Amino acid sequence: MSIRIIGTGSALPEHQVTNDDLAQMVDTSDEWIKERTGIGCRRISTGEGVVSLAADACRKALEDGGMEASRVELLLVATCTPEKGIPCAACQVQERLGATEAVAFDLNAACAGFLFALHTACAYVEAGIYRNALVTGSEVLSKIVDWTDRSTCVLFGDGAGAVLVERCEEGGILAFVQHSDGTKGDVLRCDGRPLSNPYVDIPAEAPFVQMDGREVFAFAVRKVPASIEEALGKAGLQVEDVDLFVLHQANRRILEGIAKRLGADMGRFAMNLDRVGNMSSAAIPVLLDELNRAGRLKRGMKLVLAGFGAGLTYGTSVLQW
Repeated sequence: MSIRIIGTGSALPEHQVTNDDLAQMVDTSDEWIKERTGIGCRRISTGEGVVSLAADACRKALEDGGMEASRVELLLVATCTPEKGIPCAACQVQERLGATEAVAFDLNAACAGFLFALHTACAYVEAGIYRNALVTGSEVLSKIVDWTDRSTCVLFGDGAGAVLVERCEEGGILAFVQHSDGTKGDVLRCDGRPLSNPYVDIPAEAPFVQMDGREVFAFAVRKVPASIEEALGKAGLQVEDVDLFVLHQANRRILEGIAKRLGADMGRFAMNLDRVGNMSSAAIPVLLDELNRAGRLKRGMKLVLAGFGAGLTYGTSVLQW
């Protein structure tokens, strides 16, 4: 028993910010950004939130999958940028959708969050607890970015993607792996609200993303190919058997480095980072939805989904569409 994706959806803010727009704010240029990242523009919120974007993406996934919200049994939101500490974003999305029968909660594994949530849904379904799940990754990263730091503000975008999954006896997720390395946590971090009460008041640091780009790059090109090969081994497949790689959209150079280590042609790596940037947990489901709606995903295709990010966290799913 496993789960298969029966519907996809995505939602992006209306406002688009190009590299030339950023060059008016910080010392950068379209050429500098594209050469180092492959990113050309990104969507930035002017009012859309994690909950509103997630709800829109979920509605589209439900419509694509032909299911009423009232039939959803499990609703998971992967995010590291919720509007509220409580209630969780998933419960707010549940209310907006009218998914009255769903159990709802959030999961934070940063850029690997969507995959970790997908694997969580798979575990619940395989255990016989639920029959279906709505899984979304939603982020408004623009609120935790230092817009004076050209090394980070050029990378990120806002958006949400969702998948509707249901129990299946054949196909679906064939194997998955996931890993964490907390010893490397400080290479990519964003501090939260500091401790402040009648007994202590700890000064706050700037609540923005801080990243050691070289360390993140080295981690990704080393660990992600190993994760992919591990998952393929569990599925009894080889790199050559994969029709399409749908990886976290962090940086074109990282994707090229992963492809090189795997010995796979870049033509088999789907990309949209040039248009939307790095959307953390939303990256993979948004790309999946684009591929699905463009008719590029055919029944029986073998896909590899791989995510990696802060934590450090990383994981891979091998699935049959």
